[in-house]
Amino acid sequence: MAVVRQRRHLNLRLPLPEPSERRPRFPLPLPPSATPKADAISPADIEKLQVLGHGNSATVYKVRDKRTSTVYALKVVHADTDAATRRQVRREMDILRQTDSPHVVRYHGFFENPSGEVAILMEYMELGTLETLMKSKGTFSERQLAKVAREVLSGLSYLHAQKIIHRDIKPSNLLVNKNMEVKIGDFGVSKVMCRTLEACNSYVGTCAYMSPERFDPDSYGGNYNGLAADIWSLGLTLFELYVGHLPYLQMGQRPDWATLMWAICFGDPPTLPDTASDHFRSFIGSCLIKDHTLRSTASHLLTHPFLS
Repeated sequence: MAVVRQRRHLNLRLPLPEPSERRPRFPLPLPPSATPKADAISPADIEKLQVLGHGNSATVYKVRDKRTSTVYALKVVHADTDAATRRQVRREMDILRQTDSPHVVRYHGFFENPSGEVAILMEYMELGTLETLMKSKGTFSERQLAKVAREVLSGLSYLHAQKIIHRDIKPSNLLVNKNMEVKIGDFGVSKVMCRTLEACNSYVGTCAYMSPERFDPDSYGGNYNGLAADIWSLGLTLFELYVGHLPYLQMGQRPDWATLMWAICFGDPPTLPDTASDHFRSFIGSCLIKDHTLRSTASHLLTHPFLS
């Protein structure tokens, strides 16, 4: 008699948005009282030098303060962007304002035009991102990755102590200055936990770097530990910088949501090539433990032998 096995159905429904995201879907200017006037800067004092990058909703410029000649990065969010994107900018501004770490990109102020255009003035990171460095100079050595890991973990340890979850750690969100110092940037989808053990259920971030419990929260009690999810993303980031392509994919293969989701949730964690040292394997293995309750914390990983 044939044995019929019960097939497990993965819940692919996206969680409901957070209460803060249940708002009208039309662009609204930020309320003047939302940000202290002490942060405000005058657009007339800012001179645009060149475009550093742009997307559908924002453009980042290299700018100079005419009064001090100091160079900054200016992220300008277009006036016609949707309400969700503008809320992300507001969240990013709020988080950057309350952070003070040498491992987090520094915030210097904001302005909003009558047209509704919003801009955030930030520390200028001369060498761009780890993603652009990998594309221009090739993969990273273990010695370089140990330095990257140490600096990013120092930033995550600080953020996590402040109950801030980044939720989108990846090479394009880790910026590098002329001294080769790596800092965490782009807090548009980050979250500040109100309570120490507050669950994190929002489906945000880049899917290629998401941890298993973020794809399938029902398998982990209906929620996940966002702090541990940041560590998984760091492990995949370092893996990618070492091999030159996204884990779970072959070189040149285009990322596909369904393929990545299935591999991350049901496959084994990716393994480094034979050229990797035992210490590096151990470090990546500590980041890519599928059970998030067993995954190492940022502060604990700072003591790992790989970093020394």
